[in-house]
Amino acid sequence: MTRFQKLAVATTTTTFALIGVGALVRATGSGEGCPNWPGCDPGRFLPPLRYHPLIEWSHRTLVGIDTILVAILLVAAIVSYRKTRAILIPSIIAFGLIVAEAILGGIVVKGDLHATLVTAHFAVAMCLVGVLVVLTTTTFLLREATPPEAPANRGFARLAVVTAAATFALLLVGAYVRGKGAGLAFPDWPLMNGRLVPQLGGIASLMFVHRVLAAVVGLLVVYVGIRAWATQRGDRAIVVLSTVAVGLFLVQIVVGGILVRTKLAAAPRVAHVLLASLVWGALVALSTVAVWRQAGAADSVPEGAAETGSGASLRERTVAYFQLTKPRIILLLLITTIPAMVLADDKFPSVLLVASTLFGGALAAGGANAFNCYLDRDIDQIMRRTRRRPLPSHRVAPENALTFGYVLGALSFFWLATTVNVLAAALALSALAFYVFVYTLWLKRSTAQNIVIGGAAGAVPVLVGWAAVTGTVALPAILLFTVVFVWTPPHFWALSMRYANDYASAGVPMLPVVKGARSTAWNILVYSVLLVAVTIALWPVAGMGVLYVVAAVALGAVFLRRAVQLWRDTKPAVAMRLFKYSIVYLALLFAAVAVDRLIPIGL
Repeated sequence: MTRFQKLAVATTTTTFALIGVGALVRATGSGEGCPNWPGCDPGRFLPPLRYHPLIEWSHRTLVGIDTILVAILLVAAIVSYRKTRAILIPSIIAFGLIVAEAILGGIVVKGDLHATLVTAHFAVAMCLVGVLVVLTTTTFLLREATPPEAPANRGFARLAVVTAAATFALLLVGAYVRGKGAGLAFPDWPLMNGRLVPQLGGIASLMFVHRVLAAVVGLLVVYVGIRAWATQRGDRAIVVLSTVAVGLFLVQIVVGGILVRTKLAAAPRVAHVLLASLVWGALVALSTVAVWRQAGAADSVPEGAAETGSGASLRERTVAYFQLTKPRIILLLLITTIPAMVLADDKFPSVLLVASTLFGGALAAGGANAFNCYLDRDIDQIMRRTRRRPLPSHRVAPENALTFGYVLGALSFFWLATTVNVLAAALALSALAFYVFVYTLWLKRSTAQNIVIGGAAGAVPVLVGWAAVTGTVALPAILLFTVVFVWTPPHFWALSMRYANDYASAGVPMLPVVKGARSTAWNILVYSVLLVAVTIALWPVAGMGVLYVVAAVALGAVFLRRAVQLWRDTKPAVAMRLFKYSIVYLALLFAAVAVDRLIPIGL
């Protein structure tokens, strides 16, 4: 590290420290701890050993140190980098900003901490931090020995810049909220007076804007992290900075909740401001690196910059994106949702609630499937069964599929949270995350038990349906979840027996590939027996009637017979017969749950 780099790092670090101490001064009301300037008390330069004077004196001292460091940085830039505009210009701007910051600080105090002045003061401080971060990052980029082989593309650089700009807007709104004393407009975080969309007016409107903007920025920050890990994995700087930004933002959410719950206690107030500046700094650094990389690779064509079928009609594009959601799988998931809602309500719920739940659930499942298509595009290219999907057939660009999945997931959460309830929204989001991160990214390519554990994601819709009606999750809902969970392995293993060669070619360790057809058929039979037992257990737990019991026994008997046939004859055709019946089985079983509750016939 050169001396100029060390100076830049020290100046940037001191500026962050100054922001933290400045927040402490505000949080503790220590602004009048030293009534005189440049001294503290009349007749003395150093502060007395008391709480408020020491805090205010520390703040003043840091202001002086930071000003000196910025001035030295400017002189060093003029001496050593006067021909390097990327270093010289930020150094000049930083000096101008710290002078403006000092002047605004005095105006703010004389202006009795007016909200507009407080916001302006904070905005200048954040601009100073941003400029110093750009300067420091650039010094390292200029001396980078070996740039990454796969530089950031234009789309990612644009996303990083937009996210940083949105974060800056959030910082300004947050500063105005503090200046207006609106921090406790809604004392029941994460809700707002018990609702997601509160009655607006006065400071309530201001805080609502702040929280909505925070949600939007949160989505952008998380998406930046996903895009970095998915498309920029070869660039260590981008991956690290995006991960730091996501981590800091998640901690910031927790601190925001603590801030409200503790009635704006000093410690979380300081942490909230400091974390906000650190998130902003991380995103500015990320944007600097991404733009620098993209500028250095302006002639390259990034993956996913254009779809092969860019000349396709609107209808063809719509069909391709619709296929990304795997609609047949979505339909199967939704089949289990309505009966769960009927069972929870002891009658058919309101049509509006059912429609809202199904729509939100479809968005979540579609988002999960779009993510799956993106992550498994290499496998889909090899397997005959999946070669005609939108990504292997180049009808949708990979990065567009990733964005599509993320948008669907985000819309699902907000739709369910606002039209149904937060628990249903959280359950749907957890299913998406489990399917993407646990099953697709971890289990699918690492263990033959992938579908056993990963099948939990497909069982969550029954919990969403139950939570939509009751706002809770009860034992009958957990048993319905278990039915789908136990049903999934025999259902999917039967299909994988038919396409075992495809899975082997793609290197996916499905059970038929690892253990062979005979062992798979035995496992299917075992799970089939367990499945029938669980379905019958629902009778006493949920108080089911004759209609359901008869249906569960009859449908289960056919399922067991098909499983025994497969154990005796492991031909692919026999496996496919079981696979097709398993779909009919699940649909009829859950239909029996709903009909039994709507037309009760006691035992």
